[in-house]
Amino acid sequence: MLRLGLVVLGVESMARAVSFWTEALNYEVLKGGPDARWTEIGPAGLYQPTLALQLSETPVQDHPRMHLDLNADDAADQDRQAERLVALGAKILDWDSFPFDPDFVVLEDPEGNVFCIVDAAHIPAEES
Repeated sequence: MLRLGLVVLGVESMARAVSFWTEALNYEVLKGGPDARWTEIGPAGLYQPTLALQLSETPVQDHPRMHLDLNADDAADQDRQAERLVALGAKILDWDSFPFDPDFVVLEDPEGNVFCIVDAAHIPAEES
C-alpha cells in the first residue's frame, strides 16, 4: 500500500523559502535548514503533512499542474491569512482562471510557487 510521504516544492533560495514557509505554516525545520539543498519542515511531534523544499534550477510554471491548498476557517480568516502571508513576502495573483464565485485566493510565495488559500466554510460538506 502506498502512502503520501512528502509534498516537495522546488526553490531557488533555501533560506528565503525556509523563512517564508516556516512562518506561513507555523512549522519548524525537521531536517536540513537554510544552507541545505534539501529541507523538511513540519509541526514538531504531530502527524501533519510535511513540506519538503528542494533547490531547483528549473523555472516556475505560470500555471502549475500541482499546487498547495491551505484551508482557512472562513472568508474573514482567509482575508487575515492572505494579509499575513503577503506581509511575509507572498504576492496575491490576478489569476486568469477564476471560476464564478471562487472560494479561494491565489498567491505566489517568494520563490514564485503558486498556492491557494481556500475558504473552508465555502466548501460543501461532501467535498471537504
